[in-house]
Amino acid sequence: MRTETTLKRTPLFNIYIKYGAKIVAFGGWELPVQFSSILEEHEAVRKEAGLFDVSHMGEVLIEGKDAESYINYLVTNDVTKMKKNGVQYTAMCYPDGGTIDDLLVYKLNNDKYLLVINAANIEKDVEWMRLHIEGDVKIEDISNEMAQLAIQGPKAEQILQKRTRANLSEIGFLQFSQHVSIAGIPDVLVSRTGYTGEDGFELYLAASKAEELWEKLLDTGKEAGLKPCGLGARDTLRFEACIALYGQELANEISPLEAGIGFAVKINKESQFIGKTALSAQKGTGLKRKLTGIEVTGRGIPRYGYRVFSGEKDIGLITSGMRSPSLQKNLGLALLSPKYTDPGTELQVEIRNKKVDAVVINTPFYKRG
Repeated sequence: MRTETTLKRTPLFNIYIKYGAKIVAFGGWELPVQFSSILEEHEAVRKEAGLFDVSHMGEVLIEGKDAESYINYLVTNDVTKMKKNGVQYTAMCYPDGGTIDDLLVYKLNNDKYLLVINAANIEKDVEWMRLHIEGDVKIEDISNEMAQLAIQGPKAEQILQKRTRANLSEIGFLQFSQHVSIAGIPDVLVSRTGYTGEDGFELYLAASKAEELWEKLLDTGKEAGLKPCGLGARDTLRFEACIALYGQELANEISPLEAGIGFAVKINKESQFIGKTALSAQKGTGLKRKLTGIEVTGRGIPRYGYRVFSGEKDIGLITSGMRSPSLQKNLGLALLSPKYTDPGTELQVEIRNKKVDAVVINTPFYKRG
């Protein structure tokens, strides 16, 4: 007997239809892979600006007098160092150091935080949070009530500024402003964050207002080259900037240290956190594998899951790979044995049963400016 799996839809699903987007299944959702073409959308974000619907992401409110210490126990970064209206990138780990999810923590005030988690992990993450609840804390999954739009690119600020009285230049990277009115829509949280390697903002608002804000922003940004963008460009942009994707660079069996986000793992923070012992041991004995950038110099594109070799020795696998639209090179991120990760090291990637020459290069592949 065949069972139908119902895919979820964001509040902007009708917009996808209206704009003729190509829709795909992704992490249990029906989402647009592209509106025009991936290359066109990628270029718009690098040169002008792009507008993304990111409403499939999960949002969890954590409130109570013990909220800070509770979150600090859940995550690898040090939440006690956060200031109000600050954003922190972090990870949640299993006791063995494997990654449950990577996420953003927003400090709304001293006893109220917003956690933004990956779409495919919402149920798993919330269950984990409830399982490890400590102290005076209330957890509320508000994912269905919230929408999230991302406006990204060098012209993002000037476009958004036209629709708000708030001074956007005062919002620094990894900071946000609460209760902002944009295009007549009240109570928007405006965050200078993103997943593209470009400047820009992520906007959190009531799901019922998402369509209206999308249309108003696209209309405002038309002359400046603002384009609606899908998952395809989101992936090519984050890949060039070497930003980890959960399920590829990060997973249950991959630790944040192996995935190259050690900056978000504070082994020395005073309080205990889940996974601390395992991650400390990894750091102490040295990593068995490490996320590394490679360029395929022979013919072929490295893809997820392809094996990497040094001569006859299997030394790891590709976690993400593609032809970079900005750099016009065949690039990959690979989890490799550390002795093969120095820039200039020559390797081979097995592409369709044939070993193709590659070389280790520095990351990130792309840096704005």
